[in-house]
Parts: sequence; structure tokens; C-alpha cells
Amino acid sequence: MLNYQLEEEETVAKIRGLNAKMVGLQFPDGLRVHATRLARKIEKETGATTLISGDACYGACDLSDRSMEGLVDLLIHWGHTPLPLDYRIPVLFVEAYSTVEVFESAKEALKLLDDYQTIGLVTTTQHLYLLDDLANFLEENGKNVQMGPGKGTVHGQVLGCNFSSARGLSVDAFLYIGSGNFHPLGLKLSTHKPVIIADPYMNEAREIDEFADRVLRKRFAKIALCMEAKRFGILVSSKEGQMRLEMAKSLKKLIQDQNREAYLILLDNITPDLLMAFRDLNAFVVTACPRIAIDDDQIYEKPLITPYELEIALGIKDWGDYQIDEIIYE
Repeated sequence: MLNYQLEEEETVAKIRGLNAKMVGLQFPDGLRVHATRLARKIEKETGATTLISGDACYGACDLSDRSMEGLVDLLIHWGHTPLPLDYRIPVLFVEAYSTVEVFESAKEALKLLDDYQTIGLVTTTQHLYLLDDLANFLEENGKNVQMGPGKGTVHGQVLGCNFSSARGLSVDAFLYIGSGNFHPLGLKLSTHKPVIIADPYMNEAREIDEFADRVLRKRFAKIALCMEAKRFGILVSSKEGQMRLEMAKSLKKLIQDQNREAYLILLDNITPDLLMAFRDLNAFVVTACPRIAIDDDQIYEKPLITPYELEIALGIKDWGDYQIDEIIYE
């Protein structure tokens, strides 16, 4: 099991300080294995009763503050940094930094960064506490390092739906510290710069270009299918941090202006089973989390596209102007 700094003693002290009697606990999927152990510790050491959220959690855009409103005095959310949203109950964010060793993969990444001088350095919440040390490491190896704050993100942080901390940096390439391909894919499509991944979980470094090319080919195939679509479902999230109703309404008008049909559909969690009932629709536009259309498209019977991809399908934007969808929090 991967280890994380869960700030257990600090959390217990905070609960005592607030004299909270009923405490909600929420975790992303990777941290939920710690739920009952932490609940046991909190109840034993504070006397509070805990209420664990068993629902899936996809980020700070997806808090249990609404479902736990009136039920708990305090919600503790592990694994993410706060977003500029109006949470309905007091929320304590515990960032849950990963203790995995990152410098071996960073050393491997240096070999792939050999042709680049000025490097943009970014990561996710789990490794933010190491960014300054990583920047020093790169500078000691002859690189110029740039990092910046984003809109709704902290210095050097990227989210799966927000790469604003990277845009505006004048760099030759980016180094992403973390696992998976979605964040570096978004970084590549958002900045159009070379992106190198230092993956401490795989203990390797790799480029994103080949993966990005494969994804783009699949996305263009989905867009092509939607060019002939006559009836669209526009999926609107009921999650406060993902709801873009005004955007959905404007997309509905764009579709109707071309004598096609469009229907707004409100969902909390978007799943293939829930969309199967809409058999008369040809395609769906996702205004919720941008990852749904790109990461999960293969599990849906009908094509799912992003708002930007819809504009390409309608002939409003050009193929060559492709951009990843982002949710920017002002």
C-alpha cells in the first residue's frame, strides 16, 4: 500500500479545537482504504461520531458538503486542495502528500530534457511539498526552472481540468511529476509544448507525444461521427464544481442554430447505464468533468465529446485549433 502523510494528529487536534461532535470524512478512491482506521482513531481520541462518505470522489469539485449539510459539524476532505467554491459546511482539507521517492525518476527525466534549457515544473497535490527541492535539483543540473500560480490552483499545481498554472510560462518544455498520462496529456494539449513525465510510481521517465497522438486520433474519430449527428444530449453536472449550465445553454443554441436537436440532461455521476435510456440521441456533449469524454469514451455506446470538440463538429472551429476542455475557477 502506498504511504501518504495524512496529518492524523493535526486533524485530531483541529476537531478538538472546534469541539466538533459529528464529523464527516471524505476520500478519493485511492485513499478510502484508510477510512475506517481514521474514523476509529478520531472517535477514540475526540469523542466525536464520524460519518464516512462512501460515494466516489473525483476532486475538490466533488465534495460531500451538500449531502452532509445539517448532518455534520465539520467535513474533513483528504487528497485535494480547496477550490474557490462556496462550501455549505466547514471543510478541513488535508492534502495527503505522497511519501513515494521522486528523485530517481527525476534523474531519468533529465536525460529526456537534455535538449531543453528552460523547464516548466508542475505536479499534482500529492507532490506539491517537493516542488522547491525538485526545482533546486534541476537548477543544480544546469536547467532554468519556471513555476507559476494558476486560476484556482496553487503554485506549480495542475488539475485534470485546469492547466492555467502552466500557461503563460516562457519555457522550452515541461516536466510533470506524477503518475498516469491524463495530466501530462492535458498539459501537452493546453500548452503545445514538449512534456516529459517523471513517474515515481513506475520509477521511470517518459515522453507523452506518442500517447497524445493516439488520443488525438481517437478524438478526431469521435468528432467525425458527431458531424452527422442530428440529436444531441448536453450533459450538465449537478456537482457544484463541475456545473456549467450557462455553457450548456449556449451549446444548445449553437446546435439548434444548425437545425439540429439538443436536450439538456442533468446528472450527478455520468455512467453508461444512465445514458442508455436516451436511445434516440446520436451523441452527447459533456460539460461536466473534462476527463469523462477523453478517459472513459470507450465504455459508452454513443460518442461523447467536449464543448470544444462540438464546435469542431459543427464547423465553428478548425481541426488544427484543437484544445483540451478546462474548468477554470476564477
